[in-house]
Amino acid sequence: MAASLIDPALLVSRLGAIVGRVDVDSLESCDSTSSELSRRAARGAPAGSVVVADRQSAGRGRRGRDWVSSPEDSLTFSLLWRFAGGFDKVAGLSLAVGVAVARACESLGAAGVVLKWPNDVLAPVPGGLGKLAGILVELSSSRSGTEAIIGIGINLRAPAVSAPGGLAPAGLATLMGAVPERHDLLAALLRELVAVLDRFSRGGFAALADDWQRRHAWQDCPVHLLEEGKVVASGLCRGADGDGALLLEGPDGVLRHLAGDLSLRPL
Repeated sequence: MAASLIDPALLVSRLGAIVGRVDVDSLESCDSTSSELSRRAARGAPAGSVVVADRQSAGRGRRGRDWVSSPEDSLTFSLLWRFAGGFDKVAGLSLAVGVAVARACESLGAAGVVLKWPNDVLAPVPGGLGKLAGILVELSSSRSGTEAIIGIGINLRAPAVSAPGGLAPAGLATLMGAVPERHDLLAALLRELVAVLDRFSRGGFAALADDWQRRHAWQDCPVHLLEEGKVVASGLCRGADGDGALLLEGPDGVLRHLAGDLSLRPL
């Protein structure tokens, strides 16, 4: 096994109470951890299956954007989870996953981590906030309910190029004073993901809304809502409701906006 690879045997001792609930496979490279996990899910892989890869040849982010990873600078993995019920039962899932990522970073000593609706994790950089991590949740129907493949890419070091959407890049090394050890980081992320997903399964996003709201980057701030780069609404951002919909207060009062292809920008 190459030295840079995540070693599942080393990871086990760091997983604590969730040993047995996740099954991690570490790859040197693949097209995309989410694509690889999707193929495994089609062959019957159990919930809790995880694929982590040092490099991706076709990693993807929201709206089809590329996500580039390297073992020295990032951690990229996907987690398979299953939920009872249809798609309506998993509304707000990407926001809940953001809470788990933020908690994991905080548990390792990273201060100032905040969340951007609907699926970005931000952190302080000179002049404002930068993109620390991205989340891509892909849903499909299964015989027993809804299957979610949760893809996460997080920067250990800030990349030299800006993140998509104009945000500056951010990295954990700056927040923590050192590059985090990747086994420690992945274990912390998986522990928090299992805890959050269990809670989400019982109570939906409403059970985590307060945790998300406390970390909301632009709570009560003036923002633009964009679709395909064009402003479609502006107003004061009042956070998210119990289904994960954005609440934007404008001339017509507080209106709900669903994620779709919408993007949020501060004024």
